[in-house]
Amino acid sequence: MSQSSDTSEKEVVHDVSRTEVEELEEDLPSAAAAVHQLIREDGEKEMERDIRALLWSAIAGGITLSTSMLARAVLEAHLPDTGAAFLLEAAGYTIGFILVIAAGQQLFTENTVTPMLPLMTSPTRRNLFKVSRLWTVVLFGNILGGLLSAAVFAFLPLFSPEVDTSLAKIGHHLMENSAWEMFSKGIMSGWLIATLVWTLYSFEKWTLPMIFLVTYLIGIGDFPHIIVGAIEVAYLVFLGQLGVVPAIFQFGIPTLLGNIVGGTFIFALISHAQVRSEVKT
Repeated sequence: MSQSSDTSEKEVVHDVSRTEVEELEEDLPSAAAAVHQLIREDGEKEMERDIRALLWSAIAGGITLSTSMLARAVLEAHLPDTGAAFLLEAAGYTIGFILVIAAGQQLFTENTVTPMLPLMTSPTRRNLFKVSRLWTVVLFGNILGGLLSAAVFAFLPLFSPEVDTSLAKIGHHLMENSAWEMFSKGIMSGWLIATLVWTLYSFEKWTLPMIFLVTYLIGIGDFPHIIVGAIEVAYLVFLGQLGVVPAIFQFGIPTLLGNIVGGTFIFALISHAQVRSEVKT
């Protein structure tokens, strides 16, 4: 009786410590299939959420993500102008992503993979409509939140002249890219964010390091992100240093398309294809 009790207790402790991926692996052929199922289930939940809840979460996400631009500008303003300093400045870029993901707020580039897996698993018109609705609401909310933050940065006396200069410098540096470069580099950032979403389900205990490493690579690689970049570009527009037309057609549309191609048409499709015959519908 005592031995049976000890065995039962050990089994309970073991179950508590196991991750969802490990539990699903018992019923599915691979870890990839288990991660796919978890992301698909979360995607289905996101697709069913109330529009108002999605919108407010997306607006909050856009505002929070502005801390990436702010942290980078503050670091740039207080570090010497050297190559090594750039590696430290780029660490500021990670702050907004860490805060958004930790707070559970909506971020458009995460949604280039999460709701796409349910759509790829069951490609119905109803699911296509749900994904389109989710993308539209989250993108609009993120951009709106980002524009509000950019306006606050531009019009309120919040920062020192050095930080204000750095904020503008970041935007001008981004706009040195042509539309084709925005699109091409945007593919990389979209792919990296989608990869991050996937890996967070596998490395639950390494969430913070994984967010830092992936977004740090985006920062040092100068790969444009549609939401962070929109804040940087909007800041210049509010200051009168950039026109609306180049902001939209040189940065906005090419970067958005690049992020979607990287996150959806490359990562999500390949990730789905590798487990298509293994997933449970």
